Amino acid sequence: MNETVLLGVHDGVATVTLNRPDRLNAIDLPTLEALCAALDRAAADSDVRCVVFAGAGRAFCAGADQAEMVPRSPLEWERIVERYLDPIRRISTMDQPVIARLHGDAVGGGLGLALACDYRIAARGVRLCAPFVKIGLAGCDMSAGYFLPRLVGLGRATDLTMSGRFVGAEEAERIGLVTRTVEPEALDGAVAELAGALAASPPRAMAFTKRAIRRSLDRGMTAEFDYEVHAQVQCLQSGDHREALSAFREKRPGRFGGR
Repeated sequence: MNETVLLGVHDGVATVTLNRPDRLNAIDLPTLEALCAALDRAAADSDVRCVVFAGAGRAFCAGADQAEMVPRSPLEWERIVERYLDPIRRISTMDQPVIARLHGDAVGGGLGLALACDYRIAARGVRLCAPFVKIGLAGCDMSAGYFLPRLVGLGRATDLTMSGRFVGAEEAERIGLVTRTVEPEALDGAVAELAGALAASPPRAMAFTKRAIRRSLDRGMTAEFDYEVHAQVQCLQSGDHREALSAFREKRPGRFGGR
């Protein structure tokens, strides 16, 4: 594993850490490959029930490394821009819930990575920004054009992507851009508590829940209702469901196995 991305697993929680603190965890092409590999490993590990996505040092992620912004042919750029969406796809489609642990700045592609996660827990003092227009690029880069309108609404998404302004943690929580804000010294504890709770949940039910939510972003009511029926029938037949009922009746924590 490339040392620019670290992967650790403990008690059912995989922590994927961008590890280029000297570059504010900016993502160059080798780091991108290492990130995709780490996410693949976490997604395929049956012991992993939850994923925490973090950045080393004083920032979450400063986005794409400016050193990559060199003259290239249109075909080369198309392949690279497409490739930068791959970690977004992996986060969105893995069955495990993913928590973004946000400290410092989440800028550009760093914001896009956070938007793809299921939860965003932010320390006060965090700043988030989609600055693409400031450097002559479309503001919809690295999933911002897809996720921002769905999280904060069309008007706010228009403001954030067209102005390229920074948003503080408090405003981000108020408009739904982050799930929760905490004091910086409480960040690790809040993330660990949430990750532990998610990891202790029935993994099969969690997977179907995440799939249903993600599918609903692009489908109408009839298609989503059809999937809800399918998902619930699968879960009703599962050992995790029977275990959850037994645990409820016996007033004890559940012991969940299958995904």
